[in-house]
Amino acid sequence: MSWETSLDSWVREHLPDLRVICGEPMSRHTSFRIGGPAKRMAFPDRGEQAARLLEFARDCGARPLVIGNGTNLLVPDEGLDRLVIDTSAGLNRLESGGEPDTVFAESGVPLARLAEFACRQGLTGLEFAHGIPGTVGGAVCMNAGAYGGEMKQVVTRASVLFPGEGVRELTGEELDFGYRHSLLTDHPEAVVLSALFRLRPGDPAAIREAMRDLMARRKASQPLDLPSAGSTFKRPAGYYAGTLIDQCGLKGLAVGGAQVSEKHAGFVVNRGGATFADVTELIRQVQERVFAEAGVRLEPEVKIISA
Repeated sequence: MSWETSLDSWVREHLPDLRVICGEPMSRHTSFRIGGPAKRMAFPDRGEQAARLLEFARDCGARPLVIGNGTNLLVPDEGLDRLVIDTSAGLNRLESGGEPDTVFAESGVPLARLAEFACRQGLTGLEFAHGIPGTVGGAVCMNAGAYGGEMKQVVTRASVLFPGEGVRELTGEELDFGYRHSLLTDHPEAVVLSALFRLRPGDPAAIREAMRDLMARRKASQPLDLPSAGSTFKRPAGYYAGTLIDQCGLKGLAVGGAQVSEKHAGFVVNRGGATFADVTELIRQVQERVFAEAGVRLEPEVKIISA
């Protein structure tokens, strides 16, 4: 019996209210607008439902892939022979935490919405997250950050599902945050269900002004008008990836519909009709040229998904 047949049967019996779609194009769920159909895509609306689904999916060989807004993913054009679990549609509870100056958010909450909520509560510390186009789950996993702020500074606790172990409550210290790294990047099978953010009291007007200023800086420097997955490469120690790429004369370099942004060399953009192969080949060429000319190995920040 195929994994999808087993999954369909199990869902009908155990999670009859779970929405599952067959052959859903991943291009609709990634900011690159690239990716073929997922054999199954599920949209859980509560943490318990997601946890049960994940446990069974791994048992039946569905190789589950959990996504939020798909802002850091590159997916093959032939699609995925696996179950994709989209948290952004249903796991989006957002409220004041049970402790002073805290905010609770489920994994599918967009960072922009989280920052706006904190602002309305008169809490500062999440301004940097306002322009990051991801969700809480992915942000906690990779310690997302911008303009001097990062998740490490504000996450005090997270509920994380570890297959075979169940849900564990991890403190910020236990999450072992580093640059684009956490305990969870070392355990890709683990899934963030929710997080608690500890912030500081602040003036809502000043918080909002700071968010506007950061968004204006982002719009002025980044190619937000074209599909991309954000910064394509991690920042190498002692350097900036975009600066290295620019110094190697690679701005505007294109492979098919993929191009090194002419506005910011740290971004690979989809200028129209780009394929998975276009992007991966362009990434390879950039890595090769930068290493040849600067002696620096660039590591992709974008998560390249296997079929």
